[in-house]
Amino acid sequence: MRRTDGSRGDSLFLDRWFAKLLSSLARGLPVEVALWDGTVYAASSEPAASRVSIQSRQALLGLLVDPSLAFGDAFARGQVTVSGDLVRFFEIMESAGRQAPRWFDNRAWRWLRRLSPNTRAASRRNARHHYDIGNEFYRLWLDEDMAYTCAYFADPGMTLAAAQRAKFEHIARKLRLKPGDRVVEAGCGWGGLALHLAREHGVTVRAYNVAHEQVAHACDCARSAGLAGRVEFVEDDWRSIADECDAFVSVGMLEHVGLENYRQLGEVIHRSLKPGGLALLHTIGRNAARPLDRWTERRIFPGGHVPSLRQMMDIFEPREFSILDVENLRLHYARTLECWRGNFESRAAEVERMFDADFVRMWRLYLNASIAAFRTGAMQLFQVVFAHGGNNAVPRTRADVYAGRPRA
Repeated sequence: MRRTDGSRGDSLFLDRWFAKLLSSLARGLPVEVALWDGTVYAASSEPAASRVSIQSRQALLGLLVDPSLAFGDAFARGQVTVSGDLVRFFEIMESAGRQAPRWFDNRAWRWLRRLSPNTRAASRRNARHHYDIGNEFYRLWLDEDMAYTCAYFADPGMTLAAAQRAKFEHIARKLRLKPGDRVVEAGCGWGGLALHLAREHGVTVRAYNVAHEQVAHACDCARSAGLAGRVEFVEDDWRSIADECDAFVSVGMLEHVGLENYRQLGEVIHRSLKPGGLALLHTIGRNAARPLDRWTERRIFPGGHVPSLRQMMDIFEPREFSILDVENLRLHYARTLECWRGNFESRAAEVERMFDADFVRMWRLYLNASIAAFRTGAMQLFQVVFAHGGNNAVPRTRADVYAGRPRA
């Protein structure tokens, strides 16, 4: 038996053994694993679509111990690189990952979430981590309304800005808004939807958000647009909502609520929404329940969870809400992310000056992996319209939502 006494030869032997083990985990996929000494291991006899180059022993060991977290961190540091199309690489890995055994269920996930629940304090910390890193950063690559959720490409030729405005209008039509209606928004981002609803539909909006930078920007926009009297942005948690409203809307916030808080969210909506009102939740989702990967949850969206429709029923069932409409805009989100990625890459040098090269690589990874997730169906985008169970003034068809507009 060969001794592992720390000599260069034995270290090299171990490195190559670990690399072969790593490539075996991707068996059958058109991927190669390359070490820093030039050694290459193919996971398949097919021509490789991507090559993962590992630059250090530390990065190699990390990939074996904690693949998701270690890959993301090593990629951000430049210790792991991927040649070939980055989205294609993640599409390959997503498709393979969907064949992996599902070891958890709702009960297991609920138990794990008890260890780090999304309390009010935790929600504020999580918001600061992602949303309060600076409005100037997001302004570089979002549209002019600073919309940071899935756009709606009603016409395939739409610009990103036009598609975001189309999303605002799509939501307004689904809520059947009328002048004078009172709207409550939970998690308002930089205020684009609230301002659109007030300006274009003559409603008043009270919008809640715990991200300070976003609220400050939204208040400035309301004043500049002369809408401060009709739109109020409140820096507070969704659990504080007690306003009576004709329409309740939340776009891109449910991912941050925490599965353990879904029943409470349903209670908040129930006490706020008038008997004849409509509500809409717009959220990233999944076809089957599973947690976020460790890197995304740790580095990008702490406290985040992407629900399945079955999990979302914890919001609706306890208060017997009637679900009126479910629409899946998955491919619209893939297109949105492609636009964001293009904008981001065109301003990458400025982002690096704001932060550093590791930050640029981290966000590059996040955007490309997200495109792959929506293209492959690993992620969905649900818009769910619902109402109180006894509300008979509900829409009977979707005809007015789509009337007079091109279809994507």
